[in-house]
Amino acid sequence: MIKNIIFDFGDVFINLDKPATLTELSKLGEINDWKDLTKVNQLYETGEISTEEFLQHYHNEFPNATKEQLIDAWNAILIDFPEYRLDFLEELSSKQEFNLILLSNTNALHINWIKENISFYNRFKSCFKSFYLSHEIHLRKPNTNIFEFVLEQHQIQPSETIFIDDTKENTDAAFSLGIHVWNNNPKTEDITNLFTIKSNLF
Repeated sequence: MIKNIIFDFGDVFINLDKPATLTELSKLGEINDWKDLTKVNQLYETGEISTEEFLQHYHNEFPNATKEQLIDAWNAILIDFPEYRLDFLEELSSKQEFNLILLSNTNALHINWIKENISFYNRFKSCFKSFYLSHEIHLRKPNTNIFEFVLEQHQIQPSETIFIDDTKENTDAAFSLGIHVWNNNPKTEDITNLFTIKSNLF
């Protein structure tokens, strides 16, 4: 029986355009070492470097770009948050039948954009028992230690937990620990259909 629901954020609640950042960066200049930037991205996502350090790395790669252009390109991945998903979550939260937990790979620039552009962000956040962002807890998916951290923090059993994420690598990691998973397809599936699609678990 499921008692705990762990949600990803991007492409579960907020819609993403994952290629958009690369598209926008390519307008600012040629990317010489994407592998190095990927490492920088992961350091930023786990809070190991500051926003200023992160932007300096990108400025080194795109010396003709302004700070504002780099931030806009970085945030281009973020699109919108349909309010009907908030309605679903608030109704679920009000029933108090499950421990609701958010577990997201995200960074300071993205969460700042969300706070500034999603008017109901605080309502969204208040629906969760815990709200874990990778740059704040210094852990990121798909490393299994991030799931072990959540299980330990809440003293919950994997067999009583479902994790929802649009990235298969992440759900595979959770599944390896015995957590039930839903690797949702954001193009064809919606979080509001959770109890229909995963009716066998509830």
